[in-house]
Amino acid sequence: MKHRLVLLAALSGFSAFSLAAVSPQEAAELGESLTPWGAIKEGNAEGTIPAYTGGLTTAPEGFEAGSGFWIDPFKDEAPRFRIDGSNVDEYADKLSAGQQKLLRDNPDYYMDIYPSHRTAAYPQEVIDATIRNATECTVKQDGLAVDPACRGGLPFPIPQSGNEVIWNQQLRYKIGSGYSTTASSNSWIVDTRGNITKAAEQQTFEEMPYYQMDQADRNPEMYARVFSLNRHPARRAGEVTVLADFLDPTKQPRRAWSYSPGQRRIKLAPEFAFDTPVASQGGVTLFDELQMFSGSQERFDYKLVGRKEMFIPYNAYNFYFDCDQNGQMLKNHANPECERWELHRVWEVEATLKEGSRHVYGKRTYYLDEDTFGVGLYDAWDQTGELYRSMFLSGVQLYDLDIPYNVKNVIYDFNRGMYGVINDGLKGGYKFEPTPLSERNMAPEAIVSRHSQR
Repeated sequence: MKHRLVLLAALSGFSAFSLAAVSPQEAAELGESLTPWGAIKEGNAEGTIPAYTGGLTTAPEGFEAGSGFWIDPFKDEAPRFRIDGSNVDEYADKLSAGQQKLLRDNPDYYMDIYPSHRTAAYPQEVIDATIRNATECTVKQDGLAVDPACRGGLPFPIPQSGNEVIWNQQLRYKIGSGYSTTASSNSWIVDTRGNITKAAEQQTFEEMPYYQMDQADRNPEMYARVFSLNRHPARRAGEVTVLADFLDPTKQPRRAWSYSPGQRRIKLAPEFAFDTPVASQGGVTLFDELQMFSGSQERFDYKLVGRKEMFIPYNAYNFYFDCDQNGQMLKNHANPECERWELHRVWEVEATLKEGSRHVYGKRTYYLDEDTFGVGLYDAWDQTGELYRSMFLSGVQLYDLDIPYNVKNVIYDFNRGMYGVINDGLKGGYKFEPTPLSERNMAPEAIVSRHSQR
């Protein structure tokens, strides 16, 4: 009976807000009816979502470690069925508003639905920390902050509020304990006429001090840091942007710096937050929707609706590594031949703009994969209730590193009739370094000195 009650609680939505960690009795289900990160172990009743059995940890034949490219272990699979404009209503309950709009507005757009594979796998130390966090981690400041004592694992494997789910997204394990770099991270913009423009080519380095438990010189209240060096277009070559985010943004808001070769100085950039457009992504992305959500949650109220089954971009090895760089983009949408959709359970969170707060959006909805808290869907509506933007964030399991990696996405700006393919590393691959740089070498001045003249 206890097992059934806990499982029902996990399946239901939580509208009440809680500051407390879950009880030891609830946490005891981690590793039993739930995975260590709180996903439901069992498959669904129809058998279209499989049970979790350990994830993908074996590399397929031909994989070359360290190459930056991961072979698709499912390349020979055929789709189970296809969704297009003719049958979208039949599957509407498992599609986001953005998916439905694309399917209804574009006769040539479709979604091939493949067999579902629960490939997520994590290092043992991350699993152990996540189980520990279940009874020890708490949110503070009305959900806007996380206790800095909580580190090393997913903070809220059994989330009790929308804020906790969004914190899981921000603190998800995606780059290991070192730092990652994409050799050439491109952002492409497709305008209303179908013209393709490379908005940026960047050298990007990202680290998460939240998982760097053995790095003594890190600020324990900083959870993430990223810097990017622009190489294209020529007018912006040499520009550097640095972002640092903290577990209590009410006490220490995001720190952002920018460097321009023309001015030859580093300056603070407090505008790199909330609804400021990201210039290097052609303005189709805001700073607080990088990889679905980034920064402070202070301007919206986040309601945890619950779990549901959705078709989300998953095991997107073709999209990440194989699809032709220009061929991945068609006039009005990404090339559906490059995409892979699977049925998975997701956490649904609704965000409503707080009274008195300013933002271009009035409402947002997030659908976050229960196994990774990253892969999924995102919709945003303007102040009049019109669908403004939608994002499809895809991911792959890096089977040799035990990392669920999810950074590449397609974002549609329905207001301007354009879209972008963001964080595309097709040609350069995604490179990982196991040893973090020292804090001295991660200072903005050191970053600019080391990279701006290359």
